[in-house]
This record gives sequence, structure tokens and C-alpha cells, in this order.
Amino acid sequence: MTKVNLFGMTLAELEGLCASEGMPRFAAKQMADWLYAKHVDSIDGMTNLSLKARARLNETACIGRQAPINCQVSRDGTKKYLFEIENSKLKIENNADAGNNSQFSILNSQLTKYVEAVYIPDGDRATLCISCQAGCRMGCRFCVTGQQGFHGSLSAADILNQIFSIPEFDRLTNIVYMGMGEPMDNLDAVLRSTEVLTAPWGLGWSPKRITVSTVGIIPGLERFLNESQCHVAVSLHNPFAAERQDVMPMQRAYPIADVIALLRRYDWSGQRRISFEYIMFRGLNDDTRHAAELVRLLKGLYCRVNLIRFHASPQTPYKTSSPQTIDTFRDYLNAHGVTCTLRASRGEDIMAACGLLAGQKKNG
Repeated sequence: MTKVNLFGMTLAELEGLCASEGMPRFAAKQMADWLYAKHVDSIDGMTNLSLKARARLNETACIGRQAPINCQVSRDGTKKYLFEIENSKLKIENNADAGNNSQFSILNSQLTKYVEAVYIPDGDRATLCISCQAGCRMGCRFCVTGQQGFHGSLSAADILNQIFSIPEFDRLTNIVYMGMGEPMDNLDAVLRSTEVLTAPWGLGWSPKRITVSTVGIIPGLERFLNESQCHVAVSLHNPFAAERQDVMPMQRAYPIADVIALLRRYDWSGQRRISFEYIMFRGLNDDTRHAAELVRLLKGLYCRVNLIRFHASPQTPYKTSSPQTIDTFRDYLNAHGVTCTLRASRGEDIMAACGLLAGQKKNG
């Protein structure tokens, strides 16, 4: 009999498990405390549950956390962790591009799935960039992850496992959902994972310590804005619709102008923050024309633009803007009322920088 994984369950799910096992409802909070606050690694370690309850749970359930199978360390201190995901745990759905193509399903069932998480230490700050899918189906032309295709969505447990199973867990100050996959394309699991991270019965973090990215899938984004107080980062990359569509096919379905119109309906002057990610491509989106249009597009919206140096790879034809061009672009935005910063690149030598995650196991 396949055992149920306790790790990744919300309080409501643990309460349901207690009911099915004949355990008192309050035992669910006790289990949540052991799983998330005390970081227990065995059911027997849940010592305030009765011996009978622990014996019963051992028959039907397990903790279910798994350690990373590999770690690469960058010369700048960044670490890239590799996690293996069992095929049976991945949620694979056909989509508009794949249709009902049986070859798509066969391909996904045969491949071994790996996802990556990136640990970024920076003084007193320690950020973990986590994945929510194996691969991605957004198809952004510049992204190595997107070139891998889509191999399935992670469960909340697999998302959380990237956080709780690394040696630096206790040092983490921030989590960003900016690794492999599109969070709004796996929203149920993402929301369940952020609930565990922020709920008093879970890790108890402030939502201000968590940022969730998106290319702008409007239905998912609207639901996320209504159900979560975590920060949001929108991948913009070009303010002109036709040019953005050339590198981000989802622009056709969800135009960036409509995404920004949705964002304008919410208050961003308080604790929750909205930012726009803008990768700088040489000769494609880095001149004054683009900067001026970006100012027009974001005028009056309380936000921040994060410029990101493009990290070239053999899989893409794009080039990196010069440092001078990036500085000029940043200064133009700041001078015209749009707060703009340049994000430092980390882990490029181990393919851990933005857009480079491929989820591939290296042998030897």
C-alpha cells in the first residue's frame, strides 16, 4: 500500500486525515507543528501524539521529505540544488500547444524529472529561488527552462521540499518563486505552499518575505492577488506588444496592457509590493524608445522595475546589453519617476542565474 505523505499537507488536510484515522482534531495542529516548526523527520518523533496514534500513522503515512541529490557551488557562493521528482507525483496536463497528442504524454512519462532550486547568500540576507514545475510551457524564447518543454507541475509538497530539505533552511530570509515553471500555471499547489509558509500553524513567515513571479496569466494572477498577500513580480521584458510577443508567446493570450490594467485595481502603497522584471537584450529592448514606452505604460502605478542582465546560452540567439546601455536605461527610468534597480547576477558559472535553470542531472 502506498503511504500518504504528511509533509506538504495544510492544516485542513491534516484535520481530514485525523478524522479518517480516528484521531482527535487537535492532533492535526500537533502534526503541523512537528512538520513545519520543529522539522521532524519521522512520525515516531511526534512525541506528543499517543503511541497508538503514531503506530497507526506509521502504517498509512510517512513524512515524505527528500534531500537534494546534487549541489553545485558557484565561485560567488551561490548554490544550485538538484531534486528528483517521481513521475507518479507530477501533474501532467495537455495544453493548447500539445492538444491530445499521445506522443506528448508518452514523452513525459518516460523522462526522469529533475528540478532545481538556487540558494543565494548576500550578507544578512539569504534567498532561495524555487521551482513550481518541471520545465515550463510558457515558451519564452530567451529562457533555457522554456526550451526544455513542459514535463509536469509539482505538488505543494515538492515545492516546499526544496525549502525544508536544504542545509541552509534555518538561514533563509526570503523565498522567490522564480525558478523553473510558471506559478500561475500551477496555482493551487503554489497557494497551498505559501499557506504552509505563512500560516501560524505552519512556518509562520510574513508574506513580505515571499515573492511569486508570473509572465502575466490573468485569471491565475487575479485569483492570486485576491487570496495571497505575497509580493508579485511580473516578467515584462518589452513594453511594445508586438515585440514582446516575439519573445513571449503568452503575450497573445494575455497582453501586458491588460495585466497592468488588472494590477491598477489593487493598492500597492502598503506592505505588498509589485515589481516588473526586465531582461536587457542588446538591440531589442534597451534603447530610449523602449524606456520611454515603459515609463508611459507604468505611469502612476506604485511599482519597481528590476533590470536583469541577459545571461547568454547556446540555446538562444540573444545578446547581452552593454553595462553602459543598462546604466543609461536605469537612469532614464529613475529620472522619469519609475523606480528602477539593477539586479546583481549570481551563479552564472554554474547555470544558476536567471533564465538558465534546465533541471538536468549531470553524470560523473
